[in-house]
Amino acid sequence: MSPKLTQTVSCAGCAAKVDPVFLQQVLRQITWPQDERVLVGFGDSDDAGVFAQADGSALVATTDFFTPIVDDPYTYGAAAAANALSDIYAMGASPLYALSIVHYPESLGAEVLTQVLQGAADICAQAACPIIGGHSIRCEQMSFGLAITGRLEPGQSAITNGGARPGDALILSKALGTGILATALKKDCLDTTGAQALAASLTRLNAHAGSCLHRYQIRAATDITGFGLVGHAAELASASAAHLRIYGPRLPLLPGLADAIAAGCLTRGDHGNPRYAGERLRLDQDLDPIQRHAACDPQSSGGLLMAVAQEQVQDLLADLHAGGDTVAAIIGEVVEGPTHVEILSSVPA
Repeated sequence: MSPKLTQTVSCAGCAAKVDPVFLQQVLRQITWPQDERVLVGFGDSDDAGVFAQADGSALVATTDFFTPIVDDPYTYGAAAAANALSDIYAMGASPLYALSIVHYPESLGAEVLTQVLQGAADICAQAACPIIGGHSIRCEQMSFGLAITGRLEPGQSAITNGGARPGDALILSKALGTGILATALKKDCLDTTGAQALAASLTRLNAHAGSCLHRYQIRAATDITGFGLVGHAAELASASAAHLRIYGPRLPLLPGLADAIAAGCLTRGDHGNPRYAGERLRLDQDLDPIQRHAACDPQSSGGLLMAVAQEQVQDLLADLHAGGDTVAAIIGEVVEGPTHVEILSSVPA
C-alpha cells in the first residue's frame, strides 16, 4: 500500500515555494548575463523565458517542480506535469519536449516513483510533449517536475503579462482554491467530492486556453500559480502599468473550499502573497473572507488570467466553455487609474 504522499512533506504543491518577498531580495542582487536574443527574461516577472532564433521563431523555456499535492502518486505526477506545461501555454507557445526533475527519498520504494513518472508521461503525451531525459537526486522530501522547452512560430509573438490596457476584460480559466484543498487533504479533512474536484483541476491542461491566445485579441496573460491571484495579478498590473479591478463574487471557486477554510486549512501564502503584492493590492474591507482567502491562495496548475479586448470577451468565454474550461469566468476589467489591483466585495449594477 502506497504511503500518503502529502504526509511525507512539510508543505504541499506550489505552497512550498520560497517566499516571494525573500526571493525578490535575492534576485535583485544578481548580475545576470545579458544577450540581445533574450526577449523575455528574469526582469520581466513573466511565466517563461523567451529566446529569439535566427529564423524568426523563438524558444520558450520554463522549469517548475513541487512537493506532493495529493496522496496518489500517479495523480501527483500528472499534476506536476500539467503545472509545468502551463507556463508554456501562458506565453502562447506550443511545448516541444521536457526533462524531468526528481528529488526522491528511496525509502518510498520504486513503485511510487514509477507511478509518479507514468502520470507525468501520460499528461505529456496528451500535450504532444515527449519527456526526453532528466536528473534525479536522493532527498529527504520528495519533489517532482519538468523543465520544458516550447516554441513560438515565426511571426508569433509571446503573450506576456505586459500588454493589458483600459477597457480590457479579465477572464480566469480555472477555479481557485487548490492550495487550501491540498492542505485540507493533508489534514484529512477533505471529502470525496472536494478531493475529486482538486484532482480534476490539477490535472487539466491549459492547452485549450493557451490555444485561444493567438485567436483572440489577448493583450496580456499569465498563469495563476504559487503567488496566488493577488500576486500574479499584481505582476500583470505592474508589467502593464495598469489598474485591475476584480470582483470577488465573480471568482470561480472549487467545491469544498468554504468547509476547508472553516477547518483552518490555509497556507503560508495566505499572508505571504498579499505581502508580495504590497502597495499594488487593495482588498475591499467588506470582501467575503472566502473570496479573500481564495484570491490569496497559492495555486498549483492554476488557470490562465487573460486581458482581452472587450468586444471579443463573450466569444472567448464561449470558446473556453466549449473547449472544456467550463468554469472560466469574467472576473473583472482593466480601468484607468494607478498601477494596482483592487478586489471589490460587490459587482456594480
